[in-house]
Amino acid sequence: MESLLQTVADLVTTVLPGDIEASVTLLIKDAPSTMASTGQLAVDLDERQYERGHGPCLHAARISEVTEIINTRTESRWVDYVARAAERGNLSSLSIPLVIDEEEGLSGALNLYAQTPDGFDEDSRSVAVAFGPYAAVAAGNVYAYQSARKLADGQQAALASRAVIEQAKGVLIERYKVTPDHAFRLLVLASMNANRKLRDVAEDLVHTGELPVVTPRGTGRHPRGSQPRSRPGTAAPEHS
Repeated sequence: MESLLQTVADLVTTVLPGDIEASVTLLIKDAPSTMASTGQLAVDLDERQYERGHGPCLHAARISEVTEIINTRTESRWVDYVARAAERGNLSSLSIPLVIDEEEGLSGALNLYAQTPDGFDEDSRSVAVAFGPYAAVAAGNVYAYQSARKLADGQQAALASRAVIEQAKGVLIERYKVTPDHAFRLLVLASMNANRKLRDVAEDLVHTGELPVVTPRGTGRHPRGSQPRSRPGTAAPEHS
């Protein structure tokens, strides 16, 4: 899907006349990122707008309006951005809005950067607008894929964490003959007092047989239901 989005960007620069670079901006709940580009200039100009929080590509994505800069040297909008664009050799630009999923706060823009003033005539604009729906579909599919992958990775990590915590509870249950709830409380106390993630404490216990000392900060006493760092064969902790 990423390659399809890249193909759309490449095709735009192929069919339009002149020396043009293209990029595709994806705006997720007003957080922008460049999903495809045909050159470093396009990436740099996109990122310049992201840093400033404004510019033609962000305007197109937010307002769903075709946004054109005829000449960056004389443009009165986004003064700090256009000055930078002119320095980099971008003298005109055209941003086509991508309508993807308004309910999800998902939009974007197909951005074209030319090295000459007034680089886009009526035919060029029509061609660029025609590419918009293809870029929108590709960008939406990339976002959907990334979201699904992120969710799957999160679920896999959660399952892995749950498995190692259950193993650690089993170690404590077997070693100290405590209940599952009591074993879990020991892990939670160790995690809090060691200032470490519960999963990391559980993993260390499974691999090393050791549990950090469960002692409240600022005291020298072990609370009920806790125990010092111990190995198999040591005395059982007190039951709460």
